[in-house]
Amino acid sequence: MHESEERAMLDTSIDRDLILAQARSLVAGERDAIANAANIAALVYTSVPQLNWAGFYFVRENELVLGPFQGNTACTRIGFGKGVCGTSWARRETLVVPDVHAFPGHIACDSASLSEIVVPLVRDAEVLGVLDIDSPVLARFSDDDRAFFEELAAIYVAS
Repeated sequence: MHESEERAMLDTSIDRDLILAQARSLVAGERDAIANAANIAALVYTSVPQLNWAGFYFVRENELVLGPFQGNTACTRIGFGKGVCGTSWARRETLVVPDVHAFPGHIACDSASLSEIVVPLVRDAEVLGVLDIDSPVLARFSDDDRAFFEELAAIYVAS
C-alpha cells in the first residue's frame, strides 16, 4: 500500500459509536425538528473527515426543500426523483454514489462534490426528507458509512 493510500484510509476513520452517542445526546429531550437537524448536520460536518457538505432536505409539497446544513451553499429545491436526493426519496432507499458525475441526472449544486450518500428519513411509511452528505473525494463512502449514516438518520427520525 502506498503512503497516500494509507493516509486516505486514516483520514476516513471515525469513532462512529461516539458520534452516534453524541447525536443521541443532542436530540434527547428536544422535539424541534429544525433544531435537531441543525445540530446533527453540525456534528457530522465537524466529526467526519473529507466532507464538503452535510445536511437535510425536507419534503414540502412534493419537492425537497433545503433544511439545516453545514458547508457550501446548496440547491434550495429538488424535485421528486431528480438528482441523487430526489431519487433516494422516490426509491425510499439509501444511495451511495462513488462518482456523482456518473449518476444520471445528477444536480451539481457544488462542483467540488465528487461522491455522495443520501439516506431517506422515513417515519410511519412516510418519507419526511433526506440526510445528504457530500465529499470532494471520489468513492468516499463505504458500506460501514452507509450503516452509520442510516443509524444517524434513524436517531433523527426518532427525535
